[in-house]
Amino acid sequence: MTRTTACVVGGGPAGMILGLLLARAGVDVTILEKHGDFLRDFRGDTVHPTTLALLDELGLGERFAQLPQRRVDRAQVPVGPEGEFLTLGDFTQLRTRYNYIAMVPQWDFLDLLASAGAREPTFHLRMSTEATSLIRERGRVNGVRYRTGDGETGEIRATITVACDGRDSLARELPELGLKDFSTPMDVWWFRIPRLPRDTEGIVAKMSNGRFTFLIDRGDYYQAASLIPKGTDAASRARPVEEFNRTLVDLLPWLAGRELLRDWDDVKLLSVKLDRMRRWHVPGLLCIGDAAHAMSPVGGVGINLAVQDAVAAARHLAAPLRDGTLGRANVAAIQRRRWPTTVLIQGLQRAIHRNVVGPALAGEIDFSDAARLPLPLRIAQRVPWARRIPPYLLAYGAMRERPPAAALR
Repeated sequence: MTRTTACVVGGGPAGMILGLLLARAGVDVTILEKHGDFLRDFRGDTVHPTTLALLDELGLGERFAQLPQRRVDRAQVPVGPEGEFLTLGDFTQLRTRYNYIAMVPQWDFLDLLASAGAREPTFHLRMSTEATSLIRERGRVNGVRYRTGDGETGEIRATITVACDGRDSLARELPELGLKDFSTPMDVWWFRIPRLPRDTEGIVAKMSNGRFTFLIDRGDYYQAASLIPKGTDAASRARPVEEFNRTLVDLLPWLAGRELLRDWDDVKLLSVKLDRMRRWHVPGLLCIGDAAHAMSPVGGVGINLAVQDAVAAARHLAAPLRDGTLGRANVAAIQRRRWPTTVLIQGLQRAIHRNVVGPALAGEIDFSDAARLPLPLRIAQRVPWARRIPPYLLAYGAMRERPPAAALR
C-alpha cells in the first residue's frame, strides 16, 4: 500500500497540469496513467491562448515554442456557388500575445509537462498503472486500487482522489453524482489526408448534401473530421472505402488526384457524448474535465475547459492540502467556480447541434446556397465585427483561471 496526499487518476492534459501545479505548491501528488506512453493518434491537439499564457506563467513557454507545431489563426468556410471562403473567426483580431491556436501533437505536450513535473520532489507519475476501483470506506473515497501492465495490483490511499480519466471515468459509476445526458445528432470520423503548400491554411469547413467535413491544417497533412449521423458508423463501414473517398472529392473538389484513404483502418470513430455530472464531488473525490462534463467536439474546446478546471482545482486545493486543513467546502468551491462556464459552453454546443449540425446532416443546410445559410453565418457575412466573437470564446472561454502563486516560475 502507498500513501499520497493527492491521487490524480488519468495522465491527460487536465491530470498532468493539476499534478504539476500541486507538486510545485509543495503537495505530494501521484498521477496514474494506464498507458505506457502518451502516443495516441487523433487525440485533441489544440492548445488555446489561455493554456499558452499559462505555460508562460509556469516558465514553460520557451520549451513549448520549440515543439513541432502549426499555428491556426482563422476558421473559414466556402460559401456560395463559387466556393468563396468566408472567415468565421479571425484570431489575429484578438489583442493578446497569443492570437492563434497551437496545433501540437498531444504526446509532445504531455511529455513536456511530465518532464517539468519530474523536477519536483513531490511529483510522482506512474505509467502503465490503471486505477481499477475506488476505495470507499464509511461513505468516503480514500484512494484507488490499481493494476500495472505487469499484472501487479495494489492500493494508493490519498487525502483526495481527483478523477481526470475522461468520459469513461470510474467516478461515473457513483449514482450520487447524477449524470445528466444530452442527445447528440452525430458521431465523428477522424482521419488524415495529404495537404499541398498551395492549399488553404487554417481550419476549413465544408457542408453540402448532408455531408459535413472539417480540415485542420497540420502543415503537410490535414487532420480531417467528417460528421456522420449518430449510430451509422457500422453500416457505413460495410461499404467500400473508395465510396467515401469519392464523397470527399465531391465535397472538396481540389482533393481530386490525391491518395486519400486506403482502407477503413485509416478512419477512427469518436462516439460523441455531451453530458455533465450534477455533482462533481463526494467526500474524498473530485471530478474535473471530461470525467465531470463530456464535451462535444464542436469548437474544439474540451481540452481548454479541462485545463482550466485543473487550474481552478489547484488554486482551491493547494494550500489546504499542504496545510492538512482540506474540507468539503474547498472541494465544493471548485464546482461552483467552473459550473457556469460548463453550462454556458454546453448550451452553445447544444444550440449548434440543433440549428446547424442536425439540419446539415439532414441536408437542410447547403453552403453553396447563400440563402440557406444559418443565421449566424449570414450575420458574419454582413457584419465583420461579429467575426471576433467566435475566436474570443474559443480562446478564453467564459472565464480564465489563475494558478496558485506557489506554482509560478
